[in-house]
Amino acid sequence: MNTVVNRKVRVDIDNVSLAYGATQVLRDVSLQIEPGEFFALLGPSGSGKSTLLRMLAGFNQPQTGTIKVDGADITGVSPWRRDIGMVFQNYALWPHMTVAQNVAFGLEERKLPRADITRRTAAALDLVGLSDYGARRPNQLSGGQQQRVAVARTIAIEPKVLLLDEPLSNLDAKLRVHMRTELLALQRKLGITTIFVTHDQEEALSIADRVAVLDAGVIQQIGAPTELYDHPVNRFIANFIGTINLIAGAVDATARFTSPLLGDHRIPVKSGLSGAAELAIRPHALKIIAAESAASETLIWLDGSVTEREFLGEFMRYRVEAGGNVFTVDMPHFGGQNHTVGARVKLGIDPVTVTVLPAA
Repeated sequence: MNTVVNRKVRVDIDNVSLAYGATQVLRDVSLQIEPGEFFALLGPSGSGKSTLLRMLAGFNQPQTGTIKVDGADITGVSPWRRDIGMVFQNYALWPHMTVAQNVAFGLEERKLPRADITRRTAAALDLVGLSDYGARRPNQLSGGQQQRVAVARTIAIEPKVLLLDEPLSNLDAKLRVHMRTELLALQRKLGITTIFVTHDQEEALSIADRVAVLDAGVIQQIGAPTELYDHPVNRFIANFIGTINLIAGAVDATARFTSPLLGDHRIPVKSGLSGAAELAIRPHALKIIAAESAASETLIWLDGSVTEREFLGEFMRYRVEAGGNVFTVDMPHFGGQNHTVGARVKLGIDPVTVTVLPAA
């Protein structure tokens, strides 16, 4: 069977801004999304991510800036003339129509020949694994199947760009994990440039090629998932992407981070920072050993005590008080030492795994 074919295109967003009265929703947002890229817009509620997606679809208009798809300026173009497909959070399926009729709806609105409508509807349902469900109604499908129908309806029109507005948020946790894998596999098969909005960090980091993190209408950082996690540029990113431990200090004239908590230890800084700063450490990058154990000389060790612990399956999460700070530490459950609440321990910091951030 023929499959839906899409051309890989680039999306350029240049200095886009939007305000509602005194409320600035987007502030000089600029993005370049590469052809065929699976790109995520990530941020908390009110960050502007959904507004930006709706702006790409044409439902919102920027007050300044331009939006280009495949080099063509579409800033003032009507939504139905943009050749962009959008999958909504609630799927927006017609309950009185069959699955096949829902998928064919956009094609019929475009007044395509009946043979083309039949062929493209069948191809889209085949792509999402629902070839045998065309005669069913949406209320006869599971949540995951309804989501796939919404995707099929969108890709049937063969858009240049696919927009996904939190399409997994209505599914239970286990099904979300399964469906995000299916979405990525489908996107790779189509090769279509895809922009995905979510507030779920795990969702964005697990499937996107690159992620733009927004807060208060401003892009805080753009990068590959590993870059955002390992090298956050500020405290917001460090806190929003995963869990972080922070040690207050400063970068001295020799470009080394110092802190009273670390004593005589100095950590080299490559970022060009100076003045007040914070040392950011992920929970898995810290080590705990019993207070009487021999300590590796490659790590910086602090004396501490365990104040809490949580069993999280693959690892044990500890809270360790050291020098007036409380650190979150993740240690493997299998093969690791088991530390009880109240136990005296040594907390190890590996200078290679830390990031120095400007003080907030």
